[in-house]
Amino acid sequence: QVQLVESGGGRVQAGASLRLSCAASGRTFSNYFMAWLRRAPGKQHEFVAGLSGDSSESYYSDSVKGRFTISRDNAKNTLYLQMNNLKPDDTADYYCAASTIATFNSLDYTYWGQGTQLTVSS
Repeated sequence: QVQLVESGGGRVQAGASLRLSCAASGRTFSNYFMAWLRRAPGKQHEFVAGLSGDSSESYYSDSVKGRFTISRDNAKNTLYLQMNNLKPDDTADYYCAASTIATFNSLDYTYWGQGTQLTVSS
C-alpha cells in the first residue's frame, strides 16, 4: 500500500504561481512512477505530468508544457508540481497518483491521493 496526501491547492489569479506537494508513505516511494492528474468539473481525469522513480524521465501534457514542472524528493517521499503562469483552464481537482509503469492512462494508477482543489480566476 502507498498512501498519498496532496496539499497546496487554493484560489489564485491568472498568471500566478503555485506549488503542489504530495506526501507519500508506505512502500518504497522511489519504486513508483509518480504523476499528477487533474479533473475539471464535468470532465474525466486528465494526465498533467509524470516522473520516473529516479527522476530521469518526465512527461507533460501539451496544455501545461513549459508552465508546469514535476519533481520529486525520494529522501522525503514527496512529489511536487510547480505551476507557473496559471490559467483559468487549469481550474480542477489535482491528484497525485502512483503506478508501477510509466503511463498517461489514469486507469493504470494503483494509488491515488484524495485531491487538492485549484481555482484560477481571470
